[in-house]
Amino acid sequence: MNNLPIFLSVLLISSLYLNPIVSAQRYAAIFNFGDSLADAGNLCADGIPAYLATARLPYGMNFFGFPTGRCSDGRIVTDFIAQELGLPLLPPSKAHNATFHRGANFAITGATAMDISFFEGRGLGKNIWNAGSLHTQLKWFDEMKPSICSSPQDCRDLFRRSLFIVGEFGGNDYNAPIFAFRKMDEVHELIPFVVDSISKAVEKLIADGAVELVVPGVLPIGCFPVYLTIFNNEPVKNFGPQSGCLRNFNTLAWAHNSMLQRAILRLRNKYPGVRIIYGDFYTPIVQFMLHPEKFGFYKQPPRACCGAAGMGSYNFNLTAKCGDPGATACADPTTHWNWDGIHLTEASYGHIAKGWLYGPYADPPILSRSSAQ
Repeated sequence: MNNLPIFLSVLLISSLYLNPIVSAQRYAAIFNFGDSLADAGNLCADGIPAYLATARLPYGMNFFGFPTGRCSDGRIVTDFIAQELGLPLLPPSKAHNATFHRGANFAITGATAMDISFFEGRGLGKNIWNAGSLHTQLKWFDEMKPSICSSPQDCRDLFRRSLFIVGEFGGNDYNAPIFAFRKMDEVHELIPFVVDSISKAVEKLIADGAVELVVPGVLPIGCFPVYLTIFNNEPVKNFGPQSGCLRNFNTLAWAHNSMLQRAILRLRNKYPGVRIIYGDFYTPIVQFMLHPEKFGFYKQPPRACCGAAGMGSYNFNLTAKCGDPGATACADPTTHWNWDGIHLTEASYGHIAKGWLYGPYADPPILSRSSAQ
């Protein structure tokens, strides 16, 4: 499948939305790694698999007007960041006939922090669907270098002027034992391995020349319709009285994020000349739940904009997911924070991106220190 017309259309659209105030930005490029929260089309770069509902409308219905492989109704966090920094939308790294001198998006749906052998060794090989783990994406990055740099020193010069976004990673790692219905204690045992893998990836990029990196945490998955539907029979005491979220899943996410932030602190101490930013997904989503009116969202229990009736009021059905026959999208996705029961709406990603750029959803914000340099 030739994706060049779609890719050129995306570039044309993005060029119309650049902010002239920040067009003289400080970053030469953005390099992004991640999973379906950040995939910009890598999973369908060589053709659209018949099973891939995320490559069908209503995915991409907003901004683009057609599905791009993004798991949202429109743009994702990296799109908003690129636009605010005066850069083009990042092409998926597997795109054909694309140029990557201003950056690339290596994220791919299903990605994990750990390689498949890690899960096979724990009897979870059949429970993981991994098209490109974190360290596989780093190999793709290495393979791309000759096409964007004339020498190793040229690469280091480019990377020193670039922003690297490493994640989010971890969500799919924990999904393997969660959806195998393993005990939560067993899921928590994965956290040190996942955080260590992310830390090693950050160090590898620093060795390549990166000096500014965003390392996002995971989401409060207990608030997402896919988990609320599958684990609908949990005791009432396991659901938050205000949010309606599953407490044990949010505790897992909180534990991961706490350990990741401690790891970031160690890396900052080890590399004092490198700026490592923690990107917070958890806090904004909790705020979307508890104070939706501040963001233009409906005040309602966790509910997917795009889906079909299922167990509970979550508008999520495993047999009729968004993009499948029988599923429909809400009239106005900007009124919902959740898009398809698993991912976020463009509106949510926009709020999060703004919080990463200027605060309060990043430590420190991307543009907080020497942004005028």
